[in-house]
Amino acid sequence: MKIFIICSKSFYSRIAPIKEELENQGHIITLPNCYDHPETESKYRGTKEHAIWKSQMIRHSEEVIQEMDAVLVLNYTKNSIPNYIGGATFLEMYDAFRLGKKIYMMNEIPDSILKDEIIGFNSIIINGDLSKIKDFTRKL
Repeated sequence: MKIFIICSKSFYSRIAPIKEELENQGHIITLPNCYDHPETESKYRGTKEHAIWKSQMIRHSEEVIQEMDAVLVLNYTKNSIPNYIGGATFLEMYDAFRLGKKIYMMNEIPDSILKDEIIGFNSIIINGDLSKIKDFTRKL
């Protein structure tokens, strides 16, 4: 399967071994936007160009997701929030849902304002077990 890894920049340091394990299973992995340059957004913050850059990233994510079979959401604890999913990751999950792609979540759905919507995405929660990522049809 072609899988797009999506997550908060705070979790980028955890991606390399996950990517390697998934590739060893035969999957083709696409890394998050700006994975190689996570500081990019901070260059734009506080400027009028930030909104332009952010909208380009949101559109780019949708284009990437269209080419994928699935997304893998890395949702770990961030700032004492268990299973954190931020705004951009939520939007990527929504795009995957809307486009009929499989959505895998590394951990349980966070207890947040978006919990009901995330439940509606019918994600496959793998509880850290990458072997559960299989090529089967997602049931809605």
